[in-house]
This record gives sequence, C-alpha cells and structure tokens, in this order.
Amino acid sequence: MSFEDLEPRPQGGEALKALVREDLDLLAVDELHERIAALEAEIARSKAAIDGKSSKRSAADALFNFR
Repeated sequence: MSFEDLEPRPQGGEALKALVREDLDLLAVDELHERIAALEAEIARSKAAIDGKSSKRSAADALFNFR
C-alpha cells in the first residue's frame, strides 16, 4: 500500500468543474488550441473506457445469462 492509497480520492467531476470555471480570456490562441487538443484526447480516453466497461459488462451478462 502506498501513501497515495491512503489519501482520499477527489470527488468525481471536481477537476471538470474547475476546468469549466477557468477564464479563457486569459489564454492565447495557441494555448486554446492546446487546450482543445488535450480535451479531445481526454474525450477519446473516456470513450475507450466506456467501450472497455461495456464489453466487460456484456461478457459478464453473457456468462451469467443461462436462458
């Protein structure tokens, strides 16, 4: 067990809430493009996680569905 395991997890969505509150007027155009690229990468990562969880769920449903 590491020290990270002992620290409480941040509440879900807190990072996203902070991101939404960020003042975009303070960012340059290049920074906004970088932000968009990072957000698009995070969307792709989230979609991959959904796909992975969905396939695990389908496999579990198939395993325990004896009809």
